[in-house]
Parts: sequence; structure tokens; C-alpha cells
Amino acid sequence: MEEKDNQNQNNSSSSSFVIKIPSYEEVIQSSQSKTPPQSLFNPSSFSQAFNSIKNTEFYAPPPPPPPSSSSLPRGIQPSGVDATPSSSSPPVSTANSTGASSSSAQNRNNAILVSHRQKGNPLLKHIRNVRWAFADVVCDYMLGQQSCALYLSIRYHLLHPDYLYFRIRELGKNFKLRVVLCHIDVEDVVKPLLEVTRTALLHDCTLLCGWSLEECGRYLETIKVYENKPADIIQGQMDTDYLSRLSHALTSVRHVNKTDVVTLGSTFGSLSHIMDASMEDLARCPGIGERKVKRLYDTFHEPFKRTVPKHPPPPETSTQLFTPSEAKEDENVGPSSKRDKKEANLTVKSALTAAFAKYKEKVKQ
Repeated sequence: MEEKDNQNQNNSSSSSFVIKIPSYEEVIQSSQSKTPPQSLFNPSSFSQAFNSIKNTEFYAPPPPPPPSSSSLPRGIQPSGVDATPSSSSPPVSTANSTGASSSSAQNRNNAILVSHRQKGNPLLKHIRNVRWAFADVVCDYMLGQQSCALYLSIRYHLLHPDYLYFRIRELGKNFKLRVVLCHIDVEDVVKPLLEVTRTALLHDCTLLCGWSLEECGRYLETIKVYENKPADIIQGQMDTDYLSRLSHALTSVRHVNKTDVVTLGSTFGSLSHIMDASMEDLARCPGIGERKVKRLYDTFHEPFKRTVPKHPPPPETSTQLFTPSEAKEDENVGPSSKRDKKEANLTVKSALTAAFAKYKEKVKQ
């Protein structure tokens, strides 16, 4: 019986199934160790979606970041952030370089480029309305792509007369407009200014003379401001209506104002009728006084070319000597004419005596 009980117990123990219940810590550890499978359609981050592309041969690493993060534009994070730029957007460094180069080129075009030779020149203090910057240029002041200027003071020209010639020769034919800006800072300027003018004309340069540093600065500013402006911008604008042109023509006569122009235009109707009117007709207009009438009439009827009265011809000088009869005739003439004839005769006598003294020996032979 005992053996049967032992067998029954062994059979029951072998047939029983034991379920092991894990603890809470084991459950937490097992859940943390397992990671969900990655999916390309639902990536957990931006970088995970391109992990497969980074391993291919078509991917190139981004350029190294700049030395300081402050130089980066707004919206760009430092290199520590895991973000890969797309292939369509250009690198940050190339964009910064192109923007800086375009801005620097624009600033150079809008400014006067000054040579390093002009450092310390007091003229630079008077260039206020236009930006300027030092640059390695051949000329003293580069005012545009085709215009330049050379600065020269008369005092320096007196010390170095050949300076202007060598500076013009350095320019060559690189500029279409070459200006010689001459600062007159001496009193006796006739002879040195003649030399500067001759040198400028012989080498196809435009000479601009300034009697002060402020005037020289205004010349440089004006040339730079009107660099890209057309030539007809300095022409005066004429009005198209007839009354404005009639007023412009008649007010050029002295003492005639715009009220008089309206009176004359309403009375006579046109400029040709005003020019053909007599002084009596002009005097009938209200507000036109005697002085205005005379001015208008003289302006319309005086010739454009004034005739200068001819001087009487000088008296003919004869080589004959004085005779007693001519001396008596001179006594009957007035004192003024007598004095004039005597002076003319004295000049003739002096010329004759000089000629006889020169050819005295030949006459004796």
C-alpha cells in the first residue's frame, strides 16, 4: 500500500504545472530593454529617417561650422544640434560669402575710392555728402567705372613740376573721363596754372580749378552723384504753353514784370504784334510807363550787331624836312592841332636821324 501511495504521489507531482509569476522590477526592466521596431513611415526623429541615406555613397557630410556661433544668421542652430540640411538648400557658408561679396561690391560702387597716397589730405574732411573708402587704385580718386580724378595743388606743382605728367602717364587709357583737380593755394598763379593747363590739354584731361578745399570737395561729390545721370538733366526745362514762353521772353527786358506781360498779351494778342507796335501804341497800355515803353521799343528795334564808329585815319608822315612856309602855316592853326603835328614830325625826325646815322658811311662813299 505504501508503495502504491508513493507512486501516486510521484505521478501527481510529475503531472502538475508550475506558473512562475515575475516580480514588478523584472517587468520594468524587460519593458525598458525592448525597443519598438523602427519604421520608415513613422520615424521617431528627423535624423532616423535619413540613417539609411547616410550610409549610401550619395551622401556628403555638411561643411564644418564657422568658428563662432554669433556669425550665424538667425534661425540656424550651432553644429551641436543633430540636423542635416536638405540637398536643395545651399550651405550656410556659401550663402554668407555670396551675400557679403554682393554687399561689398555694392558699397564700392556707391562710394568714392580714395588712393592710399591721399592719406592725411585735408580735402577728405570736406567730402561729406558721398561715402568714400581707401582702396588700391592708380588714380587719386576713383569716381566711377570710367571716371577718375587727380589732385594737385599749385604749391606742390612749384616744388615738383614733373609730378602731374608722370601721374597722367600712369593712368594710361583706362578711364574715359580724367579730371585734374587743381587747388590754387598761391597768389602768383599765372605761370604755374599755364603749365598745368598745357599738360592737361595735351593728355586729354579735364581741368577743374578750385580756390578752396570745400570747392574741390563739392566737385568730387557732384561728379560722383551725377555718374549715371543723363547729360540733358542739367538743361533748363521750358514750359510748353504760349503764355509762359511769352512771359519768359518779355521779362528778360529790364523793368518789365509778369503783370505787364499779361497786359501786353491781352492788348496785342501775340509777340509779333507787340514787336511791330509803335511807342504810342505801347504807351496806351495801362501800367506801361514811359521808361518801360522806351525799353521795349529799343529792344525790338535796335540791331543785334552794334556798329562801332571808326577812328579817323592817322596823318600820313612824309620824309620831307620842315620848310619856313610850313612853319608859318602851323602858327595859324590852333594850339591842339599844332601840338599833334609837332609830335608826329618829331617822331619822323628821330626816325630819319637814326637812319642817316646808321648809313652815314655808305652815303659818304
